[in-house]
Formats: sequence, structure tokens, C-alpha cells
Amino acid sequence: MKEQVAFDRLTGLIAFARAGSLGSYTAAARSLAISPSAVSKSVQRLEQQLGVSLFTRTTRSLTLTPEGRDLHERALRLLRDAEEIGQAAATARAEPSGSLRIAASLPIGLHVIAPALPAFRDLHPKVTIDLRLDDHLVDIVEQGIDIAVRIGDLADSRLLSRRLAPLRLCAFASPAYLAAHGTPCHPDELAAHATVNLRYQSTGHTFRWPFRVGDREVEIVPPSGIVVDVSEAVVATLVAGGGIGISATFIAAPYVTRGELVPVLADFAVERNTMTALWPESRRTNPAVRAFLDHLQGAANRMAAAASTTP
Repeated sequence: MKEQVAFDRLTGLIAFARAGSLGSYTAAARSLAISPSAVSKSVQRLEQQLGVSLFTRTTRSLTLTPEGRDLHERALRLLRDAEEIGQAAATARAEPSGSLRIAASLPIGLHVIAPALPAFRDLHPKVTIDLRLDDHLVDIVEQGIDIAVRIGDLADSRLLSRRLAPLRLCAFASPAYLAAHGTPCHPDELAAHATVNLRYQSTGHTFRWPFRVGDREVEIVPPSGIVVDVSEAVVATLVAGGGIGISATFIAAPYVTRGELVPVLADFAVERNTMTALWPESRRTNPAVRAFLDHLQGAANRMAAAASTTP
């Protein structure tokens, strides 16, 4: 019985909102695709439930009473919400299309996103991709980015997020370097080796190397003779014999497969940050955004599975 009363009140509020805006039951009925008598009965039931008169009726006009005017704006909001629900449902059913702007750092863009784009376009040919790679953090909302992929702490509460995959961090070096200088067995031994480190473009800070020692995680910053500001440059320097450096395993994996890099101190490797996709609330129901997030999740899972074997 309570459900029936609630349903009657809801339909009455919708009929009242439309009749108040259009000035007649006939016009309201036409816009709602029901009969004028149905609108009239709905409004009358609502008046009985609320205990107030909402309209002053004459043979020629329909005018809101003072109580009706107070309630009309609230009823209009209800009607707008109902219409937005229908629009959101229609959008969610729509085929993904239009331009999709994606922002990511260079390593993620090169190794995770770019390889996944051809298959996504095969599935959704009406979507065009605008991929923007930069290690500086961008304002997603201000720059009109649909999806960003980041690593580390997420402070922007305006954004929705989905965790994609963990990152395993390990030390690597070339076989030639290790043959000439030996292989360290403990992080403490890195002080005797040449090292290559990363400097963050966004902050200018030098990367702190994490290691799992026993039941705790420690960080060191070795005195590196070479410091670069792009992860790919770290790996390229290591391949050329520049020393020992830290890399995410998903970046180093192809070089390990080709025999150009070897894991070092693998027993001390850590899983530290999580790769996360972010998107604005306004893109929540965008079909292209939803489709790409699902596709990206699959690509990240495959990347994590492949990288887990290195080491």
C-alpha cells in the first residue's frame, strides 16, 4: 500500500510540474502522452495527499496558488531528474563514438596504451584517439582530458578512478656491465657500482630506490654518475652498459627477453605503486570512455601478467 501511495505521489508531482509550466491540463497531457483526465486525476490525488490546493481553476485558466508556487520549482527539479535518468540510459546504450582524449606518462603510453589502441579501434571504429604523453601532471578537467593514467598518489577528489595493475620495481643491468664489474648480492653493495637514476620532470626530485629487506621496505639514493628525466632513457643507458638502475618490470621486460638486460637484486624487488585510470564525473556515462576503460583494464592485466615473470 505504501508503495502504491508513493507511486501515485510521484506521478502526481510530474503531472503537476508539467501542468504548472504549460498552464493547462491539455498541454500537460499532450507533452506526457496521456489524457487530460489522467493529468487532472493525478493532480487531484496529489492535492488530497498534501492537503493543499495547488491550482486555482476557472473554465479558461489554470493558475498556481501561493502553495502551488512554493512547490512548483521542487516538482520541476524532480521532472528534470527523471528526464536526465532517461537521457543517461540512452547514452549508456549508445555506440561509442567521437574523439577520446587520453593523457599518460611516456612509459605507460608507449608500453601499455599505444599497443592497445589498434585492437580498440577495430572494436570501435567510430572513436578517434588523441593520445598525449607527458611526464608532467596535467589538469584533467581544465584541459578537457577524457581519461588519464597515472602512477602514485591521487589527490584530485573531482575525479573518478579505477585501479588497473600493480607495478613491480626491480634493479637491472646489462650482461656486459655485470661481467666486467660483478653482480651485487645486497642493496648495500650498490655503493661500489656505477648507477643510473631518474629525476622526475614534475618535481625535479631524484628517484629513491625501494628494496624489500626482510620484513621492511628501505629506500636509498645511490650517488649516480648519470641522471636522466625519462624512464626510457634510464633503460637505454643501462642497455649501453652504463651501470645498474631501477625500472618497472613492464618497461624492462622486452630488453630482458632479448638478453639486453638482466635482473639484479631480484629477491629485494618491491611492488609499490598502482597504475590508476582517472576520468571526470562528467564523463561517467560516456560510451567511449566506458569502453576504453574496460579495454585498458584488460591490457593492463596482460601487461602485469607478462611482467610478473621478469623477474
